Amino acid sequence: MKHIVSVSLGSSKRDKRSEITLRGEPFLIERIGTDGDLKRFQQLFAELDGEVDALGIGGADLYIWVGNRRYVFRSIQKLVSVAKKTPVVDGSGLKNTLEREAVRWLQAQGVLDFGQKRVLLVSAVDRFGMAQELAQLAKSVVYGDLVFAVGVPIPIRSYRTVEWLGRLLLPIITRLPFQWFYPTGEKQEKRTPRAAKLFYEADVIAGDWHYIHRYMPDHLPGKVVLTNTVRKADIEFLRNAGVAQVITTTPVIEGETFATNVMEGVIVALTGRHPDTLTPQDYLDALREIGWQPGIVPLHEAATA
Repeated sequence: MKHIVSVSLGSSKRDKRSEITLRGEPFLIERIGTDGDLKRFQQLFAELDGEVDALGIGGADLYIWVGNRRYVFRSIQKLVSVAKKTPVVDGSGLKNTLEREAVRWLQAQGVLDFGQKRVLLVSAVDRFGMAQELAQLAKSVVYGDLVFAVGVPIPIRSYRTVEWLGRLLLPIITRLPFQWFYPTGEKQEKRTPRAAKLFYEADVIAGDWHYIHRYMPDHLPGKVVLTNTVRKADIEFLRNAGVAQVITTTPVIEGETFATNVMEGVIVALTGRHPDTLTPQDYLDALREIGWQPGIVPLHEAATA
């Protein structure tokens, strides 16, 4: 049995363990939250190194991309560098392929006609494949990187501006502690709604779930949420908020989804190749082999395409 473990800086309340079969091979998939404890996070990477088939970085990014430039969060790199044998993935390979392909699939299948939709993408540098595809297809896109990650109340309305600001700011930001910009541990459970107007003006709320959950208003009637990882409690939360539909880019397993880093670990284990050698086409081929498609969860009256 292949064993994939995502070690997360997030809340342990979101831990999950599932056994699945893919391409005839059994997999044990786990998510272990460390509640923001950096020492415990690093310790688990050291302990599990060589004991599992792939290690995922959860609740944090190792790499973020703007255009064709990759930036490394130094603080996360230092923590996970203790793993010397087991491949370590952060989900960026799938953010470039699966999430881009998810937007195309939803358009092609008539699930969402992005040409008629106004989209709020809560963070573009975190979901760069999705950001680039939405820039091509959507009626309009607001990128919330400054509003939600940095705390500057300036919405960005052009991906070209995202690229320009990213090249200016990311060399500085990635040298600072990751938790300054992203909720970890108990902070993932706290809600501090912000910029409600941006949510109300959008038809589709897209991007990282923790950003969406933390900053969205209490009520979002009729909206579509396009995100990565939701638990049953998250789905109930969105149902109570009046959201019409939740679409997840990663597969639904036992009624819930795992993060992109977990699914990237699955693909690395299936191919038996180091993640640095996998091309976007390799990821797409593997996704097709395992029958991937976005998970669509209607919550109220189905949203119209």
